[in-house]
Amino acid sequence: MISAETINTMKSDSAATKSGPQSRQTSLKSEVNVNQTERMASAVTGGALAVIGIAKGGWGGWLLALTGGGLVYRGATGHCGVYQALGIDSVPREQGYASVRHNHGIKIEKSVTVNKSPEELYSFWRNFGNLPHFMNHLESVRETGPQHSHWVARAPAGMTVEWDAEIINEQKNELIAWRSLEGASVPNAGSVRFEQAPGNRGCIVRVSLSYEPFGGWLGSSIAKLFGEEPGQQVEEDLRRFKQLMETGEIASTDVQPSGRAAARGSSK
Repeated sequence: MISAETINTMKSDSAATKSGPQSRQTSLKSEVNVNQTERMASAVTGGALAVIGIAKGGWGGWLLALTGGGLVYRGATGHCGVYQALGIDSVPREQGYASVRHNHGIKIEKSVTVNKSPEELYSFWRNFGNLPHFMNHLESVRETGPQHSHWVARAPAGMTVEWDAEIINEQKNELIAWRSLEGASVPNAGSVRFEQAPGNRGCIVRVSLSYEPFGGWLGSSIAKLFGEEPGQQVEEDLRRFKQLMETGEIASTDVQPSGRAAARGSSK
């Protein structure tokens, strides 16, 4: 005869068996700490690195291919061991977040003095279609309304990212501030200020930018490996802006095809 204690033990074992797969499934879900944009970037970038590494051969090539394989795995599973170790979770949870989450992303502040009036520089910059003429990472900016625009930018591994933005603060000839809208591939926010330089010696252009890089922390690290440090990018963009506004063209070493035409168009 089976005792009551044995029956209770059998029931407990049965319940544990039934709940096992569900518990494991819940555990797997909790391990996903990489958002969809980063997963896509990891998979595409990882695949490209793997192909390049295999073609290159040698220890360096195989190391590159191994790194690429790790990125592909990261994209496929949505789990990053480095993120887990650092306590980072880029997956949006129940509550939404602003264009750039608090204590996330990259923050940049750069300035340049241009020998032009604030009015002239503000007018050129406020026509957002002019920005790709001196910002090398931008492919196009199209205004979709008085305060809204659509942006297309280049990303690592030959990819492009797009987002919509809105102006959140504007003071004619002095300030333009913006932020990306919900769902942006590259959440960003920033401002550009136009300040009269001391002694009326031109205008100081100050750019403040915050953004979460395509592919997140890992995407930023990969971009730096390819020589695409964001602070340096903004600095070079401002240098080209200064050249374009002061001379009507950008030096031939880094000029974009549209730069000179844009300068001629803006002088009309």
